Amino acid sequence: KLKDVALTDHGRYHPGMKLDEFFKFRDSVKDVKFKIGVEIDNDPETSKADYKWMEKNYNKLDFVLGSVHFIDDWPYDHPAHKEKFNEWDIDELYGRYFAEMKNLINKGFLDGLAHFDLIKIFGHRQKKEIEYYVKDVLKLIKEKGLTVEMSTAGWRKPVNEQYPQEKIIEMIKQMDIPITTASDAHTAKDVGYGYDRLYEMLKKYGFNQVAVFDNHKMTLLPI
Repeated sequence: KLKDVALTDHGRYHPGMKLDEFFKFRDSVKDVKFKIGVEIDNDPETSKADYKWMEKNYNKLDFVLGSVHFIDDWPYDHPAHKEKFNEWDIDELYGRYFAEMKNLINKGFLDGLAHFDLIKIFGHRQKKEIEYYVKDVLKLIKEKGLTVEMSTAGWRKPVNEQYPQEKIIEMIKQMDIPITTASDAHTAKDVGYGYDRLYEMLKKYGFNQVAVFDNHKMTLLPI
């Protein structure tokens, strides 16, 4: 049973986020701790307004996730735009993706990173070892005291693999970076999707704690 749930809508939808209504709902529920957060990405059209809203409401939020959904103005994870992968050298693309992630981290305000290797969503894999791309990003995450999300959403996508891949999970454990868990549910039926399977995988790599947040303060709870 889920006891601690964070709602993290995308920042671009902030005009519809009525925080006061959420707080009333949160206070009316007794058997689940609901947290409110936001997912901030690098949307070239909305990110400036998203950051402005997030900064204004930062102290009302429990958790801020960062993610990379764009390469320039290309929403690469949208099925309608997946053919553009064919225009890229895959290693150059992976390099750009993780460079965008470093830029996002360096902007500040984040508590964690979402769907860390989302660039693989349609099954396009880099040719170089994944360590080449992620080692400096993970060092920066460690330096900033951030978390990395372990997400089951990839099992519902064409890649059919959790985010991040197991080699990255192993590196995260070796670097003692705290983790959060997510099902990235856009519908009620997907809340907690695949968690039993995910926790078995995490235990295989030696994880026994998961991070939760309250007003940006991290607490580690046993899995």
